[in-house]
Amino acid sequence: MEYPKNRWAWVEVDLGAVRRNTRLFKAMCEPDAQLMCVVKADAYGHGAVECARAMLAGGADQFAVSTVDEGVELRRAGVEQPILLLSEPPVDSVRTLVRNDIMPAVYTAEFALALGECAASMGRVARYHLAVDTGMTRIGVRWSEAALFRHEIDFHRGLECAGTFTHFATADVPGDWDFEMQKKRFAEAVRSVREAGMECGLVHCDNTPGTILHPEVHYDMCRAGIGLYGLQPADSTRPKVDLTPAMSVRARVTRVVEPEVGTGVGYGLTYRVPRPHTQVATVPVGYADGLSRTLSNRMEVLVRGERCRQVGRICMDQFMFAVEVNPTRAFRPSRPVEYGDVVTIVGEDGGERITMDDMAELRDTINYEVTCDFGLRLQRVYA
Repeated sequence: MEYPKNRWAWVEVDLGAVRRNTRLFKAMCEPDAQLMCVVKADAYGHGAVECARAMLAGGADQFAVSTVDEGVELRRAGVEQPILLLSEPPVDSVRTLVRNDIMPAVYTAEFALALGECAASMGRVARYHLAVDTGMTRIGVRWSEAALFRHEIDFHRGLECAGTFTHFATADVPGDWDFEMQKKRFAEAVRSVREAGMECGLVHCDNTPGTILHPEVHYDMCRAGIGLYGLQPADSTRPKVDLTPAMSVRARVTRVVEPEVGTGVGYGLTYRVPRPHTQVATVPVGYADGLSRTLSNRMEVLVRGERCRQVGRICMDQFMFAVEVNPTRAFRPSRPVEYGDVVTIVGEDGGERITMDDMAELRDTINYEVTCDFGLRLQRVYA
């Protein structure tokens, strides 16, 4: 693994873990169901192109993105599999969609007809997926109007429905009433379209937790997202599948000092050195890299397999941690920390581990946000 030369901070992505997780989800799908791998937001911070290639090796059939540019990036990287855009973009993007064979979600007649006109003018047929709102109230045609909407647009020779989908709001909550209602509404929408004599294309609704917990609605395809990167979407899925986290975040110590007792650390001097022989080490990772400022004075890092306490306010580009060399004290390594030592912010070191879920809990958020944040600026290295 080749580490960055210009900055002592990086994200490690284990592509072998991505492949293994993809194989797990592919095996979970019903025998005739395809697996759509969600690589939006630069594969949740892991790197869309590299992860897409690993997912293909693991059995991916299709991909999903959230922006037109994300789809174009995959096409330029040589990805030939179907790509679904999980929303309806601006009308101005239709030529780019048709040229790159990217299937948008469709739920307004104006956009659908503009897409069809553009495709026809280029001598092509634009494939799309009908998005159905079954109760999440985010995007889609209302479930009771799905057939009516299709009648409005299906006359156009430049359009082809390649899929019909919805998104569950509470697929991770066992026995949830709202989930059962969404499931019922989606089945009604699909049935109404078919009874009207129209094709639905690939029918899909299960996201990561739905794929794990609800095989009864795998339909023609499952859409896996966060689970492909080795992270659980909810506590309810943990007993069901053993996933391998793909991302670690590491850096090297850029400065070590042993300040006098009472010396303050960081903006606002929110931490002061409590006793002699305390080392304060600086690490070149900050909130601009996704390490939330809300973690200040609350998180830990690993150095040579031992835990050290982060101290002072996390800065835009750096943070500090404290090491008490005195062996009777907590947060002590077996030897003093030195310039260049590797610091693990998320990941394993020795017998210790700090997870994305640990950090998410401290931040009062979800692991999805944590991985996306670390993908903002830190260079990625792949194994």
